[in-house]
Amino acid sequence: MPSFPPPGAVTVCEINRDLVAAEALSDDRAKDAYGDVLGMVFSPIPFQPDTLPPILEPPAAEQPESTENVPTASVTSTISEFFKRMIFPPLNPNLLQEFDIQKISWNPHKHCLAFVSGKNQVIVHDFEDSDAKEPFILTSDQHTNVKAVEWRPNSGKMIAVACKGGICLWSASYLGDVPFMKAGVTPYSFSAFPRGSGGRWILVDVLRDSSAEQVTALCWKPDGRYLASASCNSPSFTIWDVSQGLGTPIRRGLSNISLLRWSPSGDYLLAAKFDGTFHFWETNTWTSEPWSSSNGYVSGANWDPEGRVALVSFSNSTTLGSIHFSSKPPCLDAHLLPVELPEISSLIVSRGIEKLSWDASGERLALSFKDENEMYRGLVAVYDVRRSPLVSVSLVGFIRGPGEGVKPLAFAFHNKFKQGPLLSVCWSSGWCCTYPLILRSH
Repeated sequence: MPSFPPPGAVTVCEINRDLVAAEALSDDRAKDAYGDVLGMVFSPIPFQPDTLPPILEPPAAEQPESTENVPTASVTSTISEFFKRMIFPPLNPNLLQEFDIQKISWNPHKHCLAFVSGKNQVIVHDFEDSDAKEPFILTSDQHTNVKAVEWRPNSGKMIAVACKGGICLWSASYLGDVPFMKAGVTPYSFSAFPRGSGGRWILVDVLRDSSAEQVTALCWKPDGRYLASASCNSPSFTIWDVSQGLGTPIRRGLSNISLLRWSPSGDYLLAAKFDGTFHFWETNTWTSEPWSSSNGYVSGANWDPEGRVALVSFSNSTTLGSIHFSSKPPCLDAHLLPVELPEISSLIVSRGIEKLSWDASGERLALSFKDENEMYRGLVAVYDVRRSPLVSVSLVGFIRGPGEGVKPLAFAFHNKFKQGPLLSVCWSSGWCCTYPLILRSH
């Protein structure tokens, strides 16, 4: 039987398909449950979730007429902007909460977690630094309306942050190891307010394109050279050569982009759109193959460890899709097979998957749902995954977060944790909790 946490309890970890629960958050309870096995405890991290509605700008006060020549937008540019907004209308801000934004990211080389902790800031917490009493807080005057965060894969010292109008690149600075800072980006104009010890963080570059749109999707190529970014208000995505600071926009179709996912090998890039279409791009020649869905847009997506299967969820369906490529890259021939989740429709009575995360080992899958019934509201479902010969899943149980009426804001697995799947969840109650999923195979 799947593990179900009783109301009022909080989940601590999984031990071989049994999800252990406790009465309250406690490092002592975590130590008893898994501390001796892993040799460490992942303490919950407090933050202040940005749950307030956006504040509208007040109308500007009337200004006295001036005799200066103030440049104004031309009629041509005004008409151009009008048609742009008519063809590519801005996304409803409420929809941003429904699709899978990368708000949590684990360092690929150590037990260090970064997550969006407020409208204009990111928290970085190093679980291995016993001297750090509080986490680092990354913030600056250019660091506004943060939507996504992701560690650079090959370095472990750089974080990309999706902001209003661009991408902020932060780099860790230690004694004797000061990162290169792009000309024009100064510590005075862009500064971090670190808490803790072991160094500091410096904003070394800001990537901007001509559109100055809100960036909502980020994804590094696994070798760390290129960074893909997109806006939910634009039909194109951009491939950045980060070392050069140069971006190349790529577009196919008219609908705006919801998410980007690079395959583990770097040979494919999945770009999903809000009209239900999604494209698999082969990244050697940048050709693509279009797909479409009648069950809403792609709300979440992840690749298997080999990069030969993509697992996707849809906004209006409780069935996942596994897309299997028929041969090695650069082949774009693939076929889609359904992955049924009978518990979602029968027990939870949900009409769609909200967020999805697949462990890099391929063994565990985490899902959240929308419009579920009262008993399962706000829970995260954990599935055991089998990939041979085809992808199939079985429900392990549910994770409940701290507080009443809480819901998961974001979650992600640590892709390099050697002792099994490790899932972190940011809860609406203001806690970021980490759950070891300990399996016999590890």
